[in-house]
Amino acid sequence: MANSKNAFERRRDRVRRSIRKTAGDRPRLSVFRSSKQIYAQIIDDAKGHTLVSASTIEKDVKGNLKTGADTAAAAAVGKLVAERASAAGIKQVVFDRGGYQYHGRVKALADAAREGGLDF
Repeated sequence: MANSKNAFERRRDRVRRSIRKTAGDRPRLSVFRSSKQIYAQIIDDAKGHTLVSASTIEKDVKGNLKTGADTAAAAAVGKLVAERASAAGIKQVVFDRGGYQYHGRVKALADAAREGGLDF
């Protein structure tokens, strides 16, 4: 078998392919969730640089949370990444959910980022 990607990798590639077509010059808000943590970063794909990042493993976020694997933690990361993006002068992004469903922690992070001032 030449192509042995699993279903998650195929979904992730499909989402990123569609994002590249519609993004234009906007940076990408990428989400990664593990079973214990959630991470978000804003990436400039043209330069290949991470502009802003936030996660539940940071000391200022970790202290206020019961766990890093619930919707409250995702909302805290979404607010933090939105604050850091506005400080860096970033207003519009494209949301990259990766291969994850837009539900639960991913949705909570996106909603909090929108409330924090990001437009996507």
